[in-house]
Amino acid sequence: MFLRRGTVRPFPVALLLSVCLAAAIPSFCALAAAAQPTAPDPSSGLINPQGIAFNSANRKVYAVDQTHARVSVIDTASQTVRSVEVGKAPVSIAVDSISGRTYVANSGDGTVSIIDGISDKVLATVAVGAHPYSIAANPRTGMVYVSHTFSDRTTVLDAATNGVTQLATGSADLIAIDAAANTSYLLGYEAGTLTVLAGAGPTFRKQEAGPHAWGMAVNEATHTLYVARMGAGDVIVLRGTSSSILHAGHTPCAVAINPRTNAIYVANYADGTVTVFDAETGRSVATIPVGVHPQAVAVDAQRSLVYVANTSSGTVTLIDEERRKRVATVPAGKFPYALAVDPGSSNLYVANEAGDPPFTIVDTRLPQDANPPATVRR
Repeated sequence: MFLRRGTVRPFPVALLLSVCLAAAIPSFCALAAAAQPTAPDPSSGLINPQGIAFNSANRKVYAVDQTHARVSVIDTASQTVRSVEVGKAPVSIAVDSISGRTYVANSGDGTVSIIDGISDKVLATVAVGAHPYSIAANPRTGMVYVSHTFSDRTTVLDAATNGVTQLATGSADLIAIDAAANTSYLLGYEAGTLTVLAGAGPTFRKQEAGPHAWGMAVNEATHTLYVARMGAGDVIVLRGTSSSILHAGHTPCAVAINPRTNAIYVANYADGTVTVFDAETGRSVATIPVGVHPQAVAVDAQRSLVYVANTSSGTVTLIDEERRKRVATVPAGKFPYALAVDPGSSNLYVANEAGDPPFTIVDTRLPQDANPPATVRR
């Protein structure tokens, strides 16, 4: 999410500082200043929350390796790892849970690499335009959506033909898909707008997302979108044409949903907490301390566990959903910034911004599981 050396976007926290100075709010300025990472610069650019993904079609995990222009493919059954060469500077991953294919946005050469789910070979490399950033796939329609840095275009890739269409949607950063409704959400951090794309286009509508919106999650069962707004310190809830606000902690930047319990988890970057909401009532039911600068949150509904990547402290925090309590905090490699969950498994897959390999496998078994406590494997 936040920037390192060689980036192409303004530092969000720096923008928050400018807002603070203009509004003369000293206390919030201090929090925003404290949120800036102080660790040495990793080699890559922008931290992308889609740097690792689990594909339920083949039960494999895919992690970008920007330094070596590769993707690490982890077979969760055998725990074997293959390294697949892709385009230059891969930054984000989308999986198709029906076809088993995986799509990799390569920011350095303006391409998308398509990886076969069985052979792990690159089937095609498709030119999509300069600086692709976020990528998302709709497995029901076979359409893949790609946003671009410094562009007002969104690319739609037809997986059946590898044909490409460019839509003038306006600047977008993150993309989220409601596959059941065939709806795509394009979030622009700097513009503060949300573009809602019905089908593959070309028609779409826009609405205000609010100041410094970053981090999205979709509940496909209720067709509800949750957007974290760092500047406002809240989460906007959008369902159709209606909206409401959930008040979170300082600098909320990531959202996850448990569709079974309808609980919402929001990572608050500046104060190192996770806010838990009951989606039915919109009420905050818990605030749980985690680690330093949490930037990713994920849910394993089968195990009733929530995982939080604490980027600046190099750890992952485990939260018991039923007790709404932190039960463990374990090492997770250098600068953990994105998470992939294999539902029901004790293994959590963590993307590392500064690491070789670029991922860590965290064993999340707890003492009550009649197994050893959480450990780390690289």
